[in-house]
Amino acid sequence: NDLSRRRLKDTVITMRLMGKTDEEIKETLERRYRNQLNRVKQANSEDAFEIYMNAFTQIYDPHTQYFSPKVSENFDINMSLQLEGIGAVLQSDDEYTKVVSLVTGGPAEKGQQLKEADRIIGVGQSRAEIIDVVGWRLDEVVQRIRGKKDTMVFLEVIPGDSKSDSDTKVISIKRDTVNLEDRAAQSEIMEIETPDGKQKIGIINVPTFYANLECLKNAGSQCRSTTFDVAHLIEDLKKQQVDGLVIDLRNNGGGSLTEVNQMLGLFIKTGPTVQIKSFNGSIEVLEDHDPDVLYDGPLAVMVNRLSASASEIFAGAIQDYQRGIIVGDRTFGKGTVQSLQPLNYGSRGDRLKVTMAKFYRVSGFSNQHAGIVPDIEFPSLIDHDEIGESSLPHALPSDQIRPARYHRDPMLETNLTYLRTAHEERVDHNPEFQYVKDQMASIETARAKTKVSLNWKTRQQEKKELEQRRLTIENKRREALGEKPFKTFEELEASLEEKSESAASRHGQIDIDYELKETGKILSDYIALQSPQTRMAQH
Repeated sequence: NDLSRRRLKDTVITMRLMGKTDEEIKETLERRYRNQLNRVKQANSEDAFEIYMNAFTQIYDPHTQYFSPKVSENFDINMSLQLEGIGAVLQSDDEYTKVVSLVTGGPAEKGQQLKEADRIIGVGQSRAEIIDVVGWRLDEVVQRIRGKKDTMVFLEVIPGDSKSDSDTKVISIKRDTVNLEDRAAQSEIMEIETPDGKQKIGIINVPTFYANLECLKNAGSQCRSTTFDVAHLIEDLKKQQVDGLVIDLRNNGGGSLTEVNQMLGLFIKTGPTVQIKSFNGSIEVLEDHDPDVLYDGPLAVMVNRLSASASEIFAGAIQDYQRGIIVGDRTFGKGTVQSLQPLNYGSRGDRLKVTMAKFYRVSGFSNQHAGIVPDIEFPSLIDHDEIGESSLPHALPSDQIRPARYHRDPMLETNLTYLRTAHEERVDHNPEFQYVKDQMASIETARAKTKVSLNWKTRQQEKKELEQRRLTIENKRREALGEKPFKTFEELEASLEEKSESAASRHGQIDIDYELKETGKILSDYIALQSPQTRMAQH
């Protein structure tokens, strides 16, 4: 129809603007549509059932969800940060399954036979039973490669450096427990210059609130979890005599409710942490009963629009107690609690994640829709109208309940005005923050457009204007930083690609970006306002 024709024309124009020839465009589109058709042909009854069930469940609220056996297995892996397999990150590459990377310390890396860019064309549980998997769905290949610890898997691969697809080899790997360390909490130290010398600010990045639930049932407190890892990281940072601590919850989408309650206990004395109102109106107050505090020094918590659920509980409690400074962007606004219910008595492995309750801050306010408003806000490129609980269909309404009994620390509240003023003065002269504000203005201009021209010359002109605008914004930043400006947009693109490759090589390490640096300065200001006695009280 006419709409499909226009979409195709828009795609062709876009690819021409990227510098592709007509022959390259034809090959790319043929491959794209062929892959789309193959995915449709590979769909099975399990996929149809999953689509139907999730269409049905989301009528009630956006977080009630059907978990197929495969989705359920992946959920458990993400929660425990463990799996039994070979430790390889795979992706589809046309009809092949390609090795993207190897998990550090995993069986594949230790074996040194499987390499990045290798293509897997066969999988077997013995050398004599290798099955051809060319053209298979990625999830089906993954299921064949995973297996019980101490069992063998045999892979037929085309090496990444091979010049011919007929140049194959068979390798064997002994499966083992793979720990996904790059998804666990990690720490770093940054130094902040002050009039009195350098201050050491510890950083703990918490990507999610994870816990090995099966281990916790059997072994108790010595299991891998967010609280367990963060406690060890804090002990290590204290040995290095940090002056303050930043908990980075940016992009943390949540996780275990039990974990966030326990992690709050590392920073506060006894008291309520969150209130849970069930579907029948009854209210349960989760509390920290342990009077010991692992860290009672200066604290800041970083959040952004992608911080949701459990991370909002943590930030909300820290803010209500005035235990630390909340810094960043307004959070996602998810204020509901889900539980997992096995279906068919667990025989298939499928489960239902169902919304059972709402959670409320100890102050009685709900995070639903509103999110956590930081004490000190940073500019953000994320559109709140497009991302957040309030943008989701059938999201439950927000309400309020009575506050719990808790004690606020008055010291932080009395100093917030000064901290905001000092921050704003720095940001006004900070090229990185000004760069974000300039980008925000450019994005708003683009969002205001409701139509896309299909005229070639018009699109060429629009592309030139966009590239010039991006080049101007970037060079303004570079000049403010004392760096040499780019002469062309191509130079800018090459620089961005180099930065992207550099960031990929540092995957799993904390990137001390401009937001972290400014948070460190805010915390340093707060430390300077405290008395020497308070500064020494870090047990």
